[in-house]
Formats: sequence, structure tokens, C-alpha cells
Amino acid sequence: MVNRRQFLGAVLVSKAVLARGETTIVLPPPETHGTASLLQALRSRRSTREFSARPLPPAVLSTLLWSAFGINRPDRGGRTAPSAHDWQEIDVFAVLSDAAYRYDAHGHALRFVAGGDFRATTGVQDFVGGAPLNLVYVADFAKMGDASAEERTFYASADAGFVAQNVYLYCAAYGLACVVRGLVDRRKLAPALQLRGDQRIVLAQTVGYAK
Repeated sequence: MVNRRQFLGAVLVSKAVLARGETTIVLPPPETHGTASLLQALRSRRSTREFSARPLPPAVLSTLLWSAFGINRPDRGGRTAPSAHDWQEIDVFAVLSDAAYRYDAHGHALRFVAGGDFRATTGVQDFVGGAPLNLVYVADFAKMGDASAEERTFYASADAGFVAQNVYLYCAAYGLACVVRGLVDRRKLAPALQLRGDQRIVLAQTVGYAK
């Protein structure tokens, strides 16, 4: 159950940060000891394309991002999703109603990227502009050593898929709606996220409450 304080906090937190000129939102600690079972989540996993505009509370956003690609073994920087050669080349961008952020797993924080509502830019479907959160999975080829272009595309696609499935399972376990999307106008979205030439958008994923 989301209380009124959590609901208002979700609406105001990023606006307050921007108003103060800050560039980082430190997320609350993630919930890592939930009672939902993996088998229940697998049974409930589905794609949804109709979303409420209701924002995600900060505590939910925190655990969602940790589940996606957070740190689960702090002693060695291990992540909740695997990556080829432990490159950890996938960056998770969180596109909210008033700004875009990059998830910093080591600091468990959102790093400000750009102000403005870029949600509709994350996909071509109508629902992406009204959902509270769109995640964008970006491969940083600079982290992938001497891998060939073919290997970079292959491994980054697989690694982004692992992250997306983590989000699916978290959403299924905790009553959220989501859908992963490959249909993205990458030429339009990349500059909005201020990506470098050696970064590539792999997938996007819309998250929220079912309408």
C-alpha cells in the first residue's frame, strides 16, 4: 500500500532536486529481503501496454533499479544481472516526467542527465509518453575491450536482456506493469540522453501501474 507521503514524495523529489540545482538523487536503500517467490513471479510475468500516470514511490523506484542491475555483492562489485567478461557495459537510464537520469549502481543514486520530459522520445508507441517511468538500456562499447563489432552487438544485446528480465520479475512480484521494447527512434533519443558516439541504445522498458 502506498501512503500519501510516499505518493507526494515520488512527485516532488526530482523537481526539488532540479530546483536546488543538484545533479544527484540519492535513492533510499533497496528492499532486498522480500517475501515474493521466484516461481510466483514467473507465473505472473507478462507484458502490459496500458499504464496509469500514477508515479512510482521512491522506495519502489529504488528497489526496481537495484533489481535491474544493482550491486548485490559489494565486496567485489557483483551485479544482479550477468554480463559477458564482467564488462558491466549496460547503463540504465531512468526517464521520468521532468528529467532523464543515469542509474549509478555503486552509489545507488540517480545522476542527472537532462531536464525535460523525454518519455515520449523513448519509443514510438502512444503509451510511453504517459507512463511514469521509461528505462533505457545503453551499451557502452568503450567498456568492451577489444571485442569485435559483431561481438559487441551480440553480447550487449544479451546483457540488456538479462537486465530487462530482472525488471519483469520484480514487476511481476510486486504488482507493477511493464513491457520491454525494441522499437525506439535511436537517432532521436541518443542526443536527448547525451550519449557518446561509442554508446548504443539496445532496449527500452516502460514501467508503472496498470491502467
